[in-house]
Amino acid sequence: MNAEVGKKTKVFFRRWEWYLVILIILVNIVNAYLSPYYLNLTNLMDMTFNFMEKGFIVLIMAYIMISANIDISVASNIAMSSVVMSVLYQTGFNIWLAVLLGLCTGAAGGLLNGLIVTRFRLSSVVVTLGTYSLYRGISFLILGDKAVTKFPEGFSYVGQGYILNSPVPFQLVIFVVLTILFSIILHKTTFGRYVYSIGTNEEACRYSGVKVDRIKVILFTLSGFLSAFSGVFLTSRIGVSRPSIALNYELEIITIVVLGGVSMYGGRGTMAGVILALFLVGMLRYGLSLKNVPANMILIIIGLILICSAIMPNVVYGLRKRSEFRKEI
Repeated sequence: MNAEVGKKTKVFFRRWEWYLVILIILVNIVNAYLSPYYLNLTNLMDMTFNFMEKGFIVLIMAYIMISANIDISVASNIAMSSVVMSVLYQTGFNIWLAVLLGLCTGAAGGLLNGLIVTRFRLSSVVVTLGTYSLYRGISFLILGDKAVTKFPEGFSYVGQGYILNSPVPFQLVIFVVLTILFSIILHKTTFGRYVYSIGTNEEACRYSGVKVDRIKVILFTLSGFLSAFSGVFLTSRIGVSRPSIALNYELEIITIVVLGGVSMYGGRGTMAGVILALFLVGMLRYGLSLKNVPANMILIIIGLILICSAIMPNVVYGLRKRSEFRKEI
């Protein structure tokens, strides 16, 4: 009995998530050294403003990548839906009606991705790489080199406001609620089990009666909707909408999901790992900004993290499996 408990405990602490916890602690120690004000509660809360928009998309990207797919068009969808929303507001629409239509635009973009992938049996990489250019191009076609500013105060609260008189950002609370919801669905429901099964063996799922295409369309549509949702918060936070908004977001979002332990081949990963990776990358970015590291250098660092994050979880997972196999022998 004690041996069995000890074995389970050892396996639990070998999980990739614990490595992420250690890395988060190390990054916080370094950041605290760089700035004596870093560990101030208000500063820590304000830091989350810089990565919550990515966090909304990370939630659904985890599902998509666990199902052995990917959505490269998310950042372009942010731009397209933000531009549509902003132009509608500029032409006289009520801001909240414009927001609703912007969300519908993003969902439609995601739906298009899902339908093309499923109807034509195409790789999601190829399809979303195409719509990555398409949606960004539509944004420039609508707005050109212009920008929309001067949004109403109520809208600005969405991306800049705090809960009552506390230091807790409004968007952080929304993110926590969505995280709980997405975690429960992924790990505790039949739908979540189907997502894992599709990523492990799609053909076997089809033969067993799982509506694979329907699930894929749902995932891509949600990806489009949450991209637009993220665009609403981003536009509100920075107070401007332009076609170049959210450039390179897709790189960082994919980096976070892979760093969180989601296999690029599908079938493996946890929401806990993805959330830890989100905060790790967000804190790392904030620490680099404390030292005024140029944006291009940060992009290089994010790219290197993506390469390492694609390797390390698989190495840890392989070592754990090898250790378990030897013990069974």
